[in-house]
Amino acid sequence: MTGSGGQGDSQGGSQESRARPGRRRMAQWTRDYVRLPGIPDEYIAQDGAPRPAWTRFFDAFAALSPGDIERRFASADRHLHEAGVTYRAPGDIADRIWPLSHLPLIIDAADWRQLAAGIAQRAQLLEMVLADLYGEGRLVADGAIPAAAIAGSSEYLRAVSGIKPPGGRYLHLYAADIGRGPDGRWWVLGDRTQAPSGAGYALENRLVLSRAFSNLYKSMNVERVAPFFEAFRDSLRASADRDEPRIGLLTPGAFSETYFEHATLARYLGFLLVEGDDLAVSGDRVHIRTVAGLKRLDVLLRRVDSNMLDPLELDASSYLGVPGLVEVLRKGGVVVANMPGSGVLEAKALLGFLPNLCRRLLGENLMVPHIATWWCGQPRAREEVLSRLDEFAIEGAYGRGTPDFSSNGPVLPGELSAPDRDRLKHAISERGIDYVGQELVRLSTTPVWENGRIAPRPFVLRVFAAATPNGWTVLPGGFCRIAERPDARAVSMGDGAVSADVWVVSDKAVATSTLLPAVDTVRIRRIAGVLPSRAADNLFWLGRYLERAEATIRLIRALCTPLRDPARANSSGGAPTLHSAERIQRMLVAWGASSQSARANPAKVALEALQSEEKFGSALSLVRSAQRTATGLRERLSPDAWQVITEMADRLAIEVYDDDGVVSAAELTLQELASFAGLAQENMNRAAGWRFLDMGRRAERAVNTTRFARQFAYDEAGDEDLDVLLTLVDCQITYRSRYLLQPLLSPVRDLAVLDPYNPRSVAFQVAGLNEHIAALPSLKEHGLIERPQRLAVAVEAMLTTAEAASLDVGTLFALEQDLLQLADAIGLHYFPHGPNASRPEKLTGLA
Repeated sequence: MTGSGGQGDSQGGSQESRARPGRRRMAQWTRDYVRLPGIPDEYIAQDGAPRPAWTRFFDAFAALSPGDIERRFASADRHLHEAGVTYRAPGDIADRIWPLSHLPLIIDAADWRQLAAGIAQRAQLLEMVLADLYGEGRLVADGAIPAAAIAGSSEYLRAVSGIKPPGGRYLHLYAADIGRGPDGRWWVLGDRTQAPSGAGYALENRLVLSRAFSNLYKSMNVERVAPFFEAFRDSLRASADRDEPRIGLLTPGAFSETYFEHATLARYLGFLLVEGDDLAVSGDRVHIRTVAGLKRLDVLLRRVDSNMLDPLELDASSYLGVPGLVEVLRKGGVVVANMPGSGVLEAKALLGFLPNLCRRLLGENLMVPHIATWWCGQPRAREEVLSRLDEFAIEGAYGRGTPDFSSNGPVLPGELSAPDRDRLKHAISERGIDYVGQELVRLSTTPVWENGRIAPRPFVLRVFAAATPNGWTVLPGGFCRIAERPDARAVSMGDGAVSADVWVVSDKAVATSTLLPAVDTVRIRRIAGVLPSRAADNLFWLGRYLERAEATIRLIRALCTPLRDPARANSSGGAPTLHSAERIQRMLVAWGASSQSARANPAKVALEALQSEEKFGSALSLVRSAQRTATGLRERLSPDAWQVITEMADRLAIEVYDDDGVVSAAELTLQELASFAGLAQENMNRAAGWRFLDMGRRAERAVNTTRFARQFAYDEAGDEDLDVLLTLVDCQITYRSRYLLQPLLSPVRDLAVLDPYNPRSVAFQVAGLNEHIAALPSLKEHGLIERPQRLAVAVEAMLTTAEAASLDVGTLFALEQDLLQLADAIGLHYFPHGPNASRPEKLTGLA
């Protein structure tokens, strides 16, 4: 492996000869149940002996029995699944469970100190380069950087040129992808200055593995990661122009490849997770749209690419950014980390110029060199690459992949067909500015657990550095990606790659640390906090989806249970009525849960309504809709709440074959829905978020109960229909204890619709909606009652004054329409979309 900072033996000597002493040592601690196909490079030091840190680890690891090891691995996997730790590889349309290696990557403290110093030096160098590129421009003017190397990058934003960054710096968070060569030295493979990802997954890796191997983790004296995140959080706070700033993490949304990480960081750091639609520009400030109006935002930690941040001055097609954000930056109204345009330094075209830039700007050599890189935009470099084409990896100079080739990574000319090789050579000759040549890299390998044995696999480590008032601080560890294939030359989170926790270990005890502030610095607060309108919208619909799923499941259970007692007949008097089972089936068809006719086999209808993936109203589809909505609330939902939703979706996806299976699945899912309702009722803070979740549930329950009453408490309803209604609204015991009679029309109507003391009645739901709406802040300052409350008050008044005998089908239908209007009014008022999204909201007295 070679680099621009020097020349090294690409083979690093014979691995077999270097590894022989370690092979005997490894046989001791692996015991009889481990068989090695090869010795991982990370285990062996340059002198051929095992690295002490790895020896300590495997000595402790070997003390565990095979069964204990497997149980701990299973515990880690179970946590990842239950916590919903997910990601998406490029091109995926569905989330994948996070692939975590069961063994950590271990680095000793002395080795790490040298690496951390080099990363901090590189971060400072890139900060100075950015300041010049968007400031005086001396480096280009003096020829230290060719103008074409900058202008060729789409990440160089002319709109940002000349803007002095609010907060005083361009880079707040920097990351470098590094690998270790056979000579034992670390090499930089690429810089990440745009919006570095992976720190949140590194945090999650640590939480999972430190729990699975708690005693081993403590005995190894692993450096803690909390101080890094604390320093990063404090530096962002210090960059704002007021003492208690409001900080948001800007995410592209729930469909982002790394959305889980965004939610993890926002929750861990105490930031608001926001999307572009959550933000609005007013004057020289950025504000968050909340259910209480606009609230000032001071710092924006972005995870959106630079050119998507402002459709007015950058990419006009962007729906992810904030119109007017660049103008606010010019006025110094918000700190954006990292500054837009910082991604220009990720261009591989610049790598070859960094050694000279380091000597020019810092007066020293790069401590951690990068792999040798030739930018083909210069004639001499282009000729060098073309003359030795098969000795290089060819990649795009300004982005991932190689122009005119489908590969997401580098192209190896020696492995191309003759026509493709000629095509590549011609492209480099005609437009060399788009290409770089890099010497081939053989990555060091780390131990992984594979099919009950330890195996070597190549890895790439992403190391993070955060800017603080006292200089750059480096995360002890990082985000490690391990390739599936032993011969991989580059690693990304796809194609079978896994991640690993990174343990920087010390010989001395490590002090525990936390992000919690010292007791004597805490100021007592009892404030509700800020709830973005988007989050309120998701909470509202989460409640509606879950309640809609419950209503569907109750219909399914009511349809299936009588099948066990087919002799039961309709005992109502008067004119013949439609059988209750047919009414239930009609409702399921009308709700989009089934496509069967009203006279189809009830068991077939129930099964489709429970598990159909095609029908939007099936229980499975509704729970999955709730799960997708909850994905956008990861920073606000407890792990227990997320686990309940995940378990419901998993349970309903398990195929059942008979009536007993349908009833069993329905009843267990109803229990899980009750568990979620209990978690929300007992564990959620009584702030606006809880109110909107509860409003969604109550609005949907009121509508569904009214529909049940309209179908089963019509004027000619007999006791069978009324009995079904009591079952659907879970009031059998209440009715029997209150009336000691068979179901009668007026008492059943009163209990299901009008009784204000029955927590399942329509009146109870409307009263709750009225209470929630009254407690929410007004968005207008005219002092008049706003539309949601006006509708809720009117419906509550109608229910309060109505009599059960008057609740005919027409009255119930009108009530249902009023309730649907109320739910829509809540959405239009508090969750503006489309043209309503830009409306001014309480612009006076902005917080």
